[in-house]
Amino acid sequence: MPLFEHHVFVCHNVRPAGAPRPSCTSDGKSDLHGRLQQLTKEAGLAGKVRINKSGCLDQCEHGPTVVVYPEAVWYGGVKLEDAEAIVAEHLVAGQPVERLRMDKGCVNAKSCPHRS
Repeated sequence: MPLFEHHVFVCHNVRPAGAPRPSCTSDGKSDLHGRLQQLTKEAGLAGKVRINKSGCLDQCEHGPTVVVYPEAVWYGGVKLEDAEAIVAEHLVAGQPVERLRMDKGCVNAKSCPHRS
């Protein structure tokens, strides 16, 4: 079997009520994950792209968070309706969805303008 061309990680982290940082999902479920899987299959990418559930990606203030490897493209504030653009533009056409990309200064940073 050939290697996957892309791995897509969708944060499923849940924090307790009143936590100082927000959760990417309120209940550990994600319609976004399922929608990305469905659209990937419909696009003929089964076996080429793997959509994975992820624990905390430490980008809570930007959630829901999705990251696509091997390019290491981080998407923040991803909504269910954004799944089509991620699949069509990024996974099929090879162009990251710029309107969803997180600021590079926020990825893997101890602080950014969005962190509390």
